[in-house]
Amino acid sequence: MCDSPLQEISRIPVCPGCLRKPTALTAEYFCRDCRTPFRNQFPLDQEGRCALCRLGVNGFDAAYSFGAFEAELRELIHVFKYGRVETLAGPLGRFLALALPRGEQFDVVVPMPLHWFRRWKRGFNQSELLAGEIARRSGIPLRNAVRRVKATTAQAGLTHAKRRANVSGAFRVRRPDRVRGLKILLVDDVMTTGATASSCARALKQAGAARVALLTVARVDRRMNLDIEGHAVAEPEHDHAGSLEGHARA
Repeated sequence: MCDSPLQEISRIPVCPGCLRKPTALTAEYFCRDCRTPFRNQFPLDQEGRCALCRLGVNGFDAAYSFGAFEAELRELIHVFKYGRVETLAGPLGRFLALALPRGEQFDVVVPMPLHWFRRWKRGFNQSELLAGEIARRSGIPLRNAVRRVKATTAQAGLTHAKRRANVSGAFRVRRPDRVRGLKILLVDDVMTTGATASSCARALKQAGAARVALLTVARVDRRMNLDIEGHAVAEPEHDHAGSLEGHARA
């Protein structure tokens, strides 16, 4: 990442300095539920909720992220996913642990699933590795409770409404009796607009889950990429739903 030679043998091909560089997302104003950062308080209602949460668009009950999807954190996630450096799950898992509120209690950790073809092509599900890290650190059991049953088209360039339609019906809970009444921590690597996570969370809620909170390493900062009036958001190099690959693909 910084092109400096590594000083010691390690299973992680990133120097300690670069691993320490990512910083937590900060803002003076956050949505109470989805934790979207804002420049001022005007997008929030008296209860501190943004427009999407007021309208019930988000399928999850809460969302937590460590940092913004930019700079060193973005590079680390790219090396992890596209460079297939699975050992980076450990350092990224530490960021996840820092983002998880201390007071929250969950019954099970569920990774965001990949479609079988995407998983076969990549060789692993990055969200499952991250979920394994947070499960190990927290002592919460890991459960692959959801399948991705629809290979959807790429999300890049779509408006928020079209993103929601694109991933509608893409997820199915394997055994509803194993999530019914549970508080679920849904783990992913990056949150863009939240459309994919909302669809997955909605499937879990329809299967009887009592609460679904999303936990990601990074999120796109809407202060730079807004989708307020139905216009397309600038898409990061990340897309769970698409059939794209490479550094500008997922």
